[in-house]
Amino acid sequence: MRQVIIENPVINSPFEEPRRHFQFDDEGITDVIVQQRRESGYFVPIARPRSKAGGAKQLVFDTEWTADRIEPNRMVNDIRRKVKLWREGRYTADVTSVTARLLQHWQNPARARRLFFCQIEAIETLIYITEVARKYGDNWIENEIRRANEDANPGLFRIASKMATGSGKTVVMAMLIAWQTLNKIAQPHDARFTDSFLVVTPGITIRDRLRVLLP
Repeated sequence: MRQVIIENPVINSPFEEPRRHFQFDDEGITDVIVQQRRESGYFVPIARPRSKAGGAKQLVFDTEWTADRIEPNRMVNDIRRKVKLWREGRYTADVTSVTARLLQHWQNPARARRLFFCQIEAIETLIYITEVARKYGDNWIENEIRRANEDANPGLFRIASKMATGSGKTVVMAMLIAWQTLNKIAQPHDARFTDSFLVVTPGITIRDRLRVLLP
């Protein structure tokens, strides 16, 4: 695999939807910039045997990042497109008045500390699935999620937001709690919302950091 030096890897604003990305080819990452957002995908590792002492063989994974190993996350990409259409269309007209006010508050340009686009998109996606999708005939989203849940862990319905390290996951957790709680207070009988939350962490250090979520 060739070595590519990218002088400035930051080619998008963190406050706007990504518009450019570096292209991968069959030899790996390149310095060629593609003028569009990179679609969600993952690299498929290829297992190959490696000999150990004594003649035994052990499987190891070849993790070279090349274009031929990219597998698109089709469902994620489809949902992204739906959320984008909603964002550029009726947007706050399709949600509860509480949710509309929160979306306006989170995206207020006068905020002292602006939120990243990925944070806004994460909460928008959860809002779309919960409040909007059925209005546009997108029941397939929840159906697909429920089908995946049944295959992985029957009886426990889960929706996950996958975000990169340092992208502000704790803030999104706070946004989610605020969105759900305030809507539940406004509409106590609406089963789409809750005011009870369980925060699970991998250890006491992370648990202590997440105390910022306490009201």
